[in-house]
Amino acid sequence: MLVVIPTLNNRIAPLLDVSGHFLLVDIQKGQELGRQEIEIKKAEPVERARQILELGVDVLICGAISKPLEEILVLAGTWVILNTCGAVEEVLSAFVSGQLTEQAFLMPGCSGQRRRSKKRTRDDH
Repeated sequence: MLVVIPTLNNRIAPLLDVSGHFLLVDIQKGQELGRQEIEIKKAEPVERARQILELGVDVLICGAISKPLEEILVLAGTWVILNTCGAVEEVLSAFVSGQLTEQAFLMPGCSGQRRRSKKRTRDDH
C-alpha cells in the first residue's frame, strides 16, 4: 500500500491544504519497501486532490484538512486518517504497528475525531 504524509520540519504538517512537501512510503505486509519525498503545488482542492491521487496512494495520514479536499479523496477510495500530529517517523511506525489510534498522535483539541474518513480499498496492511 502507498501511504502519503504531508510534512513540515520532519513532523506531520498541520494543514494538508497548504502543504508543499510530502513523504510517499510503500508499505507491504508491515514492511517499508521504499520512500520518496514529493512536492505538490499549492492549489485549490480539486487540483490538489488530483495531484495526490495521481501518486496512486491508498492511505493519507494528515493533520487538519478542508472538508472539500477530504471528500474528494475519500470518494476516490483513499483512506484518510486525519487530525494526526507528531514526528513523521513516529507516526509512520505507529501506523505500521497498528498503534496510530493512541491519543499521543491526536491533534490538540480534536477530542478523538481521528478517523472521520475511513474507506479502505485494499486490506494489505
